[in-house]
Amino acid sequence: MKIAVLLSGGVDSSVALRLLKDEGHDLTAFYLKIWLQDEFSFLGDCPWEEDLSYARAVCKQAGVPLEVLPLQTEYWETVVTYTISEIKEGRTPNPDMFCNSLIKFGQFYDKIDGSFEKVASGHYAKLEFGKGKYILKRTPDPVKDQTYFLAYLTQGQLGRALFPLGSFNKASVRELAQRYLLPNMERKDSQGICFLGRIKFNEFIKHHLGEIAGDIIDIDSGKRLGAHNGYYFYTIGQRSGLGLSGGPWYVVKKDVKENIIYISKENITERSRDTFNAGKFNWISENKPEKDELLVKIRHGAHMFNCNVNFIDDVTAEVKLDKPDRGIAPGQFAVFYDDDVCLGGGVILV
Repeated sequence: MKIAVLLSGGVDSSVALRLLKDEGHDLTAFYLKIWLQDEFSFLGDCPWEEDLSYARAVCKQAGVPLEVLPLQTEYWETVVTYTISEIKEGRTPNPDMFCNSLIKFGQFYDKIDGSFEKVASGHYAKLEFGKGKYILKRTPDPVKDQTYFLAYLTQGQLGRALFPLGSFNKASVRELAQRYLLPNMERKDSQGICFLGRIKFNEFIKHHLGEIAGDIIDIDSGKRLGAHNGYYFYTIGQRSGLGLSGGPWYVVKKDVKENIIYISKENITERSRDTFNAGKFNWISENKPEKDELLVKIRHGAHMFNCNVNFIDDVTAEVKLDKPDRGIAPGQFAVFYDDDVCLGGGVILV
């Protein structure tokens, strides 16, 4: 097939490219230039240059052409503005979710305009087709599995997607990188929000929202224990970064209007909760689940909860977990599974 390969400069997408090359496909690699290098030039050299140098080296070794596609404007208008808006409202955004649905498998599709049969990436996800629908499934590596970040893709988007790493775990991918002698085989995995790279998240927030002095209050005693520079620097359940002695302290509540952070260290598990409402759903099959007993992730990672989903109406559901969690925060995404099938997700409302 004629395949466009999304190449980041990291090990995963590079191994995906080589696997497809071995299968004999006609490949063109694309590096999506979404780093906000102009926006953050004051912080020094931009990490995208190093990524691109690795991508070029990988493509040169494989004999695959590489194109650099600028998508900064599209990225700013969708993912970044969403991130800033959510933070300002005191919610916890997940930019990587929309980077996939709106950019990598959205705007990019539009840019290549049907010139390629498939678009491949280095995501850890399985894709199958059955009963007239594309089915997204978890991979053998529960830690690296990235179906959480793909839960907002549609049938149309999955119809053109290709995930060559669907049957591999991270250790196997590292072994393949060594076998291929990839130029980036020793490179560490990237961390953090996709458009920030090495830029610290707090620096990003500070640049756009500034600093507003506010109080840190012990919710149990009502005493003021310190000061902070803005409620938007903190998330519910956060344990580190408070700068207070006598801890551990946890962020348990934020008053956005009054710019107050409430913390607690006593009986923190009692402040955990096992129920939340979710909405703004995307169901991959285009139909909401028929079952009400499902699995759910409320953050990327291996941990999943058993849950009961009760639809209040067509657009809102109450989700009850089998165990309480202290990190449930509005704005986060809840992604639902039926065994190893990713059904889709919704935004935590309250």
